[in-house]
Amino acid sequence: MGAGGGGAGGGAGGEGSGGRELGGAETEAEFEAVCGGSRGRKKWRPSDSSCKSESNKSMDMGNQHPSITRLQEIQKEVKSIEQQVVGFSGLSDDKNYKKLERILTKQLFEIDSVDTEGKGDIQQARKRAAQETERLLKELEQNANHPHRIEIDNIFKEAQALVKEEIAPLCSGDNRLTDEFEEAIQDVILRLTHVKTGGKISLRKARYHTLTKICAVQEIIEDFMKKQPSLPLSEDTHPSVSKINSVMCEVNKARGTLIALLMGVNNSETCKHLSCVLSGLIADLDALDVCGRTEVRNYRKEVVEDINKLLKYLDLEEEADSTYAFDLGQNQSILKIEEILKKMRDVKKELLQAQNPSDLYLGSKTELQGLIGQLDEVDLGKNPCIREARRRAVIEVQTLITYIDLKEALEKRKQGVAEEHPSHKAVWNVLGSLSDIQREVLSFDGNRTDKNYIRLEELLTKQLLTLDAVDPQGEEKSKTARKQAVKLAQNILSYLDLKSDEWEY
Repeated sequence: MGAGGGGAGGGAGGEGSGGRELGGAETEAEFEAVCGGSRGRKKWRPSDSSCKSESNKSMDMGNQHPSITRLQEIQKEVKSIEQQVVGFSGLSDDKNYKKLERILTKQLFEIDSVDTEGKGDIQQARKRAAQETERLLKELEQNANHPHRIEIDNIFKEAQALVKEEIAPLCSGDNRLTDEFEEAIQDVILRLTHVKTGGKISLRKARYHTLTKICAVQEIIEDFMKKQPSLPLSEDTHPSVSKINSVMCEVNKARGTLIALLMGVNNSETCKHLSCVLSGLIADLDALDVCGRTEVRNYRKEVVEDINKLLKYLDLEEEADSTYAFDLGQNQSILKIEEILKKMRDVKKELLQAQNPSDLYLGSKTELQGLIGQLDEVDLGKNPCIREARRRAVIEVQTLITYIDLKEALEKRKQGVAEEHPSHKAVWNVLGSLSDIQREVLSFDGNRTDKNYIRLEELLTKQLLTLDAVDPQGEEKSKTARKQAVKLAQNILSYLDLKSDEWEY
């Protein structure tokens, strides 16, 4: 914790609170900034008018001691910012972090200044107040310095570096972006969706905010590349065209500025000023007299729509703070995916436990294919976490379909096959082993440190080595079968990794 968080609780701690020591670490200026007074500050004591004699106390047991009342007031003030601390999703150098830290530290000093008059009940009340405030200070620090919060920030910095290279050409109207850039941004988004939050509100918010910004930038760039205005028209068409062309150039510059703002790589501009600029451009376009010329009016409409899209992105930060979009546990699309997965698990359980599973193959496949169709209809809402959840659900269902397909093929083979090439037979022997392993993988429910995970991984690797040793001897059917078997083994291995990576929304 920095200097702002280390100064209070000394007096309370001296009576068993385990609080921070007062003084020493703070400079005179820091102490005064936090306490709002001098180092010679006195203990807070009730005034003579608020104190009662022992005889009066015995007559009026309903009134509590003024020191207790003061401690309750302080605790109420601390409680009022608790949700801000719990939901804090920034870093330790953020303004809001320093503000919250300063408030809590000041309250610790206030608690420390309450005079207990040697009374045990007041000492205990002060101790509890100090401990609760210390707890919030610690939580604030942990939120800002959590390893996964640092991971989110490091990924965001990679995205910043990528975007910096693209802003200049984008501002100049160049709509050509490299495939490498698009792939790199997509990789960043995927990695962010895999950052574990452990259900912590602060980490969920941080991940959501970061994803929102990067996805917005991706969307702005893709929209600019794919949907360029069908014009500009020639300035000879109409006198207003010259002004519309001029506005369109300003919009292109604003697009680059917006991306820089979203990614935090432009300190000379603000969202408020850019909003005023864009609104002014719309006003300029509205003031134009297009004299009923349809093509000019359509041109103006396209540019206005472009500006309105950019304005929408300026509300992202405020929207993210004022909604619970980051809490995907209550998201309707996620709930739909979970419902589909539950149906898939019911089918899998029935299939794996059946005495005669072959009787269920046809019905199970039909139901599973229906679930794939339902997953295709899930609304992603441009949310990469929902997209990833759906992708994983599709893999879950498709893997079970593949398992049934292989079982059916193996049972059909048992009915008798014509004479075949030795290498082709060797591939089918491996496929039989892969089917048994796949059954175990479907039932696996653990992580990558489990012994069973390591065993299954080794079994699959062994089958890949066995396939590698199969020599088709130029026989095309055997070459195709081996290629398909290798792909199946790799897919099962990938599925095992997917099941064990502890991914969360």
